[in-house]
Amino acid sequence: MAFCRNCGTQVQEGWTHCPTCGAPVGAQPPQSAPVAAVQKAVRQKDFTAEFDPADISQNKVVAMAPYVLGVLGVIVALLAARDSKYAAFHARQALKLEVVSAILGVAAILLIWTIVTPIAAAVCEVILFVVRIICFVQVCMGQAKEAPILGALPFLR
Repeated sequence: MAFCRNCGTQVQEGWTHCPTCGAPVGAQPPQSAPVAAVQKAVRQKDFTAEFDPADISQNKVVAMAPYVLGVLGVIVALLAARDSKYAAFHARQALKLEVVSAILGVAAILLIWTIVTPIAAAVCEVILFVVRIICFVQVCMGQAKEAPILGALPFLR
């Protein structure tokens, strides 16, 4: 029996590509469930092909603003490039970062009497900072990928 090298789906004999993800089929056994789940969670959806290359090149600088300036940058991006779907996409991704950061800040303040919550919130804020840098670099490269970790959150699609 053959398995997909990418997602581990069991594939019928004779098939050359996985019906689930389209990757080439090999004779490797699937990965363990926890490893496959982590890889699936980390994988980012790439929406770059859905945007006009001219829109990307014209509004790349505006799309950087939300990651540098926070909520003010989101407002600037939405006002400066009203018709740009690319800038709006990155404004939504940055807004997700801001909402999660605000929730972490409120949780750390409300639960200050425990020592674990502020430390955990600080660690999460560092992770969000790294995600913000990753998103900024993706804008510099002209890509439109979901924010790592936060991209799968159901709000602001």
